[in-house]
Formats: sequence, C-alpha cells, structure tokens
Amino acid sequence: MKFPAFLALASVAALSVGCASAPPAGPRFEDVTAKAGIPFKYNFGDFAYDNILESSGSGVAVFDYDGDGKMDILFLNGRYVEGASDPKGKGFANARNALYRNNGDGTFTDVTEKAGVGGSRWAMAATIADLDGDGLEDIFLSNYGPNTFFHNNGDGTYSDWTERAGLAGPATLNGFVKWSVGAVAFDVDGDGELELMVANFLAFDPLYLSPGSPERMPSPAEYHGQASILYKRGKGGKWADVTQEAGLHYPESKAMGLTAFDCDGDGKLDLFQANDHQPNFLFRNLGGGKFEEIAAASGVAVNLDGVGTGHMHATLGDVDGDGRLDLLVTDLSYQSLYRATGPCQYEDVTARSGVKALMNGAESWGAGLQDFDNDGDLDLFAANGAADTLTPKRPTLLVNDGQGHFTSAADTAGDYFLGMRSGRGAAFGDFDDDGKIDIVVNHVDLKGTPVLLRNVTSNANHWLGVRLKATRSPSEPVGALVVATANGRRQVRAYGRSQSYLSVNDPRLHFGLGTAAKVESLEIRWPSGIVQVLRDVPADAYLTVTERPPGP
Repeated sequence: MKFPAFLALASVAALSVGCASAPPAGPRFEDVTAKAGIPFKYNFGDFAYDNILESSGSGVAVFDYDGDGKMDILFLNGRYVEGASDPKGKGFANARNALYRNNGDGTFTDVTEKAGVGGSRWAMAATIADLDGDGLEDIFLSNYGPNTFFHNNGDGTYSDWTERAGLAGPATLNGFVKWSVGAVAFDVDGDGELELMVANFLAFDPLYLSPGSPERMPSPAEYHGQASILYKRGKGGKWADVTQEAGLHYPESKAMGLTAFDCDGDGKLDLFQANDHQPNFLFRNLGGGKFEEIAAASGVAVNLDGVGTGHMHATLGDVDGDGRLDLLVTDLSYQSLYRATGPCQYEDVTARSGVKALMNGAESWGAGLQDFDNDGDLDLFAANGAADTLTPKRPTLLVNDGQGHFTSAADTAGDYFLGMRSGRGAAFGDFDDDGKIDIVVNHVDLKGTPVLLRNVTSNANHWLGVRLKATRSPSEPVGALVVATANGRRQVRAYGRSQSYLSVNDPRLHFGLGTAAKVESLEIRWPSGIVQVLRDVPADAYLTVTERPPGP
C-alpha cells in the first residue's frame, strides 16, 4: 500500500556517485566555521577555570527557527556571574547567546537581536518545542538562575513569556541558586499535551573550597544536589510543579541530562536521567502521570566498575542492528554503552564493543550515535575535554562494523580530529541537505570558538531523511518509532531531540542505506497508536510524513 499524498519530498542535492579511485577510509569532515560566517565565541565569565560552573560549558540547538526548511543554529553562552566569577571577567557581564540563520548557500547570518533570544542569564541548554500549543515551536532556556521561556511570535521573533508561563523555576534549591542544565518536553500522562521536565544540577556554593585540596576545583560529590522539576501546563497557560505527585522528587540528585523514550514498548514514555557522581535514574512510566525508579534493576544505574561516575547524557541508538534501542551514556571515565536485551533491560557492553578501550580517559561530554558514512549502521562522535582543568583532548570518532563493535576513525577524519580542544555541547544535523550528517560543537577552552564540521565523506551510499508532522499525537511526537527496511535490512529510529549533553539535534530522522536505492518499507508508529506504512520510498531525499489514520 502506498501513501503518496502523505509525502512532501524536499529538493536536495544528490550524492555524488562518481567513481573515485581511492576514496578515504571512513567518514571525513571539513571545518567550515569561518566560511559559514559564524564568529561566535563562548565565554565562561572569566579568563581561567576556577569552579564547576565555569567548567560545565553550554550547549547547541539545531532547529528550523523560521520555518523555511533549513536547519539553523542557536549557541548558548556563559557570562560573568557576580560572586561566582573572578572580577576580571566583568567584561563578560553582557555576553549573549547567538542564533544563526541558515542562508541555504553554506553561510549563516546572525539574527539574534532581530529574534530577541540573546538572553540575560548564563544559559546552559535550549529545549525546542511548542510549549503553549499554538502550533509554533518555542524556546525554553535552562539557566543558572531563573530559566527563560521565549514564545514564538510566528514572524521570526520571540517574546519573553517566562513570568506569564510561570517557568522561571524557584530562586533557590537546597539553599543555593537554582542551576538548570536542560529540559525535555514530552507527553507524560498520555493526554496529548506536552509536559516539561527540567533537569537541575547541584547546589553550587561559590565560596566552598575542598578541605584536602583547596587549590583544586571541588568535585561534584562535595555539593548537595538539586531536585529536577516536572511542570504541567494548566488553564491560562500557567505551568505548575507536579514533581511530587509524579514520584520524581529527588532533592539530592545531580542531573546532567534527560532522555525520554519508551523502554518497554507499552506506549508510555519513560525517562532516563544521567546523574553526576551518583547512580543514574531510569523512571518507568506507570501511567496516570506517575513513575517508579528502576535503573538498578534495569542495569543502567552504574558503570562496569559499579560506580556512578560523571555521567553527562544518554544517547539512543540501535548499535548492533537487533531492532532494540541501546543507550550510550558519556562520562568522565570510559563511558557506558548499555545494550537493550528486553523491556527496560540492559547489559553493559562497553568493554565488548571496544568503546571502553578507545574512550578510556577521553572525558566525554556531548555525543551522538549517527550514521556518518551512510553505510547503514550507527557511528559514534564525542566532544572531549578535562573537567577540572583547561586541558584539551582530541575528539572521538568511532565507526561501527554493523554488529556493535567500534574502531577509531579519527586519524583520517580531518584536521579537527587531529587537534586538541575542550568540547562540551555537541549537536548533529544536515545543514546543507546533502544527506550527510554534519556536527556542531561548543567549546569551553579559551579560544571559545565553536566548530561547524561539514560531512564531506566520499562514497556512493544512499540515504533517507524523515520529518514527522503530528496531527493526532503531541506536536512534539517524542517516542515515535520509524522503522526503515532496505535491501532486507531493518533500521529503527526514535524521535527525540534531546540526545546529547546540553544540546538538541536536527528533528529529522536520518537513515544511511548503503547500496539501497529505495526503502522497501517505511513504518511509522506514532505515540497516538496510529501506524503508517509507506512502500517503495525513493532514496536520497527528505520527506515529510503527516500523521493520518489508515483509511481507504
């Protein structure tokens, strides 16, 4: 059965299929930051690392802010904070975030002032979703201090509706300034409307020094935590804290990232919370807006050594091609790769996959499981850098053999992978619509410059991109599953933008197809329960699938 009326194929540049005598092995990337016209510089309100706020960095958001079909970039920025930053950094008191509009020709234009999203706080991360239900995607900023809700006006500008929405958050948690590090918007209770879960980190005391080593930055373990908060939108657009009722109130937790997905296939969205220097949480959705914590029983609470390390964020992806979504959790040791074995059940394959040996000591933050060479399996990128010093590290690029075993491809991936930076937020998207996944990274080192890495991998592999347009499901259809079958091989992707530390990805789902020139079957399982199946979908294009129930 075909559904041609449901598709809107975008015009895209075709992949080169010319014969190259000796193409480079593995994915390759070109640093196009300067050519793209992106002069942004990140700062942490100081000229030297002094505390955990300064070391944590900020993220990147990839989304189509103006609805023209091209992916734009929002860089979040730090700034001088009275009482936390060295007075020498007062020149950074008015630092701003930066929104760059994709011009469609390889260049970007700074539209921050026009859009009104520069912000007035230290911004950690942005969440992109239609939070007020008017059909337009808004921006929620997770900040050190009051959070910010930017309402989309529909004309390329935003208005600050934080007070109207009641989303600033409490002034303090556990006795110190509230420190939010990210959020995820998803339908918690199945009513078709989005809730907002805000991750809060720790009770940062700028005056605290470690008794044993006052010259060094204190460990996160030396601070109290701050409870993450679940908000539900009520009548009149005001959001209310429903954390206690949901069973999600953990006042000593130290969240670094949130990932919403359906781990047991029951149609209700569960929630993974990566915690710093604590065991992780996996909250199973019981229905009716209530959760239970099952991380230890599921096998995702700690690493191979049984320790809750400096976890950053969980990234979803089927690394071994068995149809189940596995979890990569970056951290400051050797990472954790949890292979799904059943409903909300995982085994730690970090060592067996090669990830432990290849990433031991990398000190990883933002990361992604993406098919960078379009060969039909998921590769791994991670932005790396030391946590308590300004020590740069080489970024990680691992390629997958299709069975979940990884080898390093960094040495032949381009100049950026040979250098040393201190990366934090990282996001992934296709900025030139050529079907190859590009990378953007925010750095916390004193250079402060981001990097936009254009994927210039040379091969004849095919691809397919899928944009989901919900009508019965929530506007942000988190948890929607798309299964593509090409040349008899099945690949699964789950919709969810929050897949990397402090960052959100291109919302379009990407499939590398190898030699397959078409997708024989494309199945979309919507959160509403509607299932659509498309047949014989041509490769090398982006398509939009609009949610509709089966019919004649």
